Amino acid sequence: MKLSRSVVVILLIVSSIGSGCTTVKSVSFENYVDTTAKPIKLQAKKTFKLNNGDIYLSNAFNGARLNDVKQINDTLAEIYIQPENSPINNSPYYAFKAWSDLPTSFYLRFKYPKGYNHRYVPKLKINDKWKIADSTQLFTSKDAMTVKLSLTTEPILVSAQEIQSSVDVKNWYSALLKGKDFVHLNSYGTSVLGKNLPVLDIHKNGKDNKDLIILLTRQHPPEVTGYFAFQAFLETILKDSELSNTFLNTYRILAFPIMNPDGVDLGHWRHNANGVDLNRDWSRYNQPEIKQAVKYISKAIKKSKTRVILGLDFHSTWYDVFYTNESRAKTTMPQFIDNWFIALEHNIPDYTVNETSSDSDKPVSKGWFLYGHDAVGITYEIGDTTSKTEINRIGKVSATEMMKILLKK
Repeated sequence: MKLSRSVVVILLIVSSIGSGCTTVKSVSFENYVDTTAKPIKLQAKKTFKLNNGDIYLSNAFNGARLNDVKQINDTLAEIYIQPENSPINNSPYYAFKAWSDLPTSFYLRFKYPKGYNHRYVPKLKINDKWKIADSTQLFTSKDAMTVKLSLTTEPILVSAQEIQSSVDVKNWYSALLKGKDFVHLNSYGTSVLGKNLPVLDIHKNGKDNKDLIILLTRQHPPEVTGYFAFQAFLETILKDSELSNTFLNTYRILAFPIMNPDGVDLGHWRHNANGVDLNRDWSRYNQPEIKQAVKYISKAIKKSKTRVILGLDFHSTWYDVFYTNESRAKTTMPQFIDNWFIALEHNIPDYTVNETSSDSDKPVSKGWFLYGHDAVGITYEIGDTTSKTEINRIGKVSATEMMKILLKK
């Protein structure tokens, strides 16, 4: 039975989460999604040998995804890419290294389970530099994509998106924090497999009574372009400028740079180590990554006597788009979205905001911000093939204009 909106808004069930006295409220959505743990199938980490041992393919690194290899002839092999479990979103992620004893050209044909299609154009890391496979290397047929590689003894990394493992993320925020004593690195818990869950608590001259802005990314492992936008957005806020200084004296930010480190390092298509889409768990918090994030945010609200006013969740999809909630009148900032999008179009040459607006009926983060906090919630999506130059441009301007608008509020 479909619940009325009055019932949907907030389910007034208060339950204890984790240790300590902090309590948080569950949030109800029209369509509940079962986010209890589900079995996954781990890929066997190994090096595959082809052409009697002359050619090698390997998934023995963090962020890899290569389930099996079948050699067809002297110059062609099929590579099998499978999800961690199913049903699952059609985001067939892959990543592996390839090399040979002697210089040679070799073809690899991607094979997926029935019902799944190739999505990501191969990215190649050669001599520590990333490039997109060009048209001379790619061959498409009705049901398959084939990539041609020029192999040598130096491994080529072939991946759906640039690898940004949990270690890469840690290296980035560790460098970002240097010389910034107003950015406080904390841990809000551990993942299913015991990996650290970092959060950056950002504020100047105290944090009490300052409205909160929440930034999230990497709920879905392959969505690296969204993570790049998160980087540009946060780096802009932390830039030593008069605007940033005034903003961080007025507001507090909680930034979560890697919500799903297990899924990222395991090379998952979408889910965490419990086989669950974390961006469907913002209702009853069955998964530790979401449960502990919600507890951390709730504790910050209670301890500092504050509220959440804005939540931005950075993702990737086929094209650039902002997913917004249609309900705005009762939020903390009813005009923010309209003003922000007008400012983006005014300050980014030849740019038109692509917005899709509807109230969340499934338990995703943007709905949690709306129903649980009366805050503006936005899923900030960057296209799979959007260039880094464009990502940086959009990320920087969107952060700058957000700060300007909130300082006028």
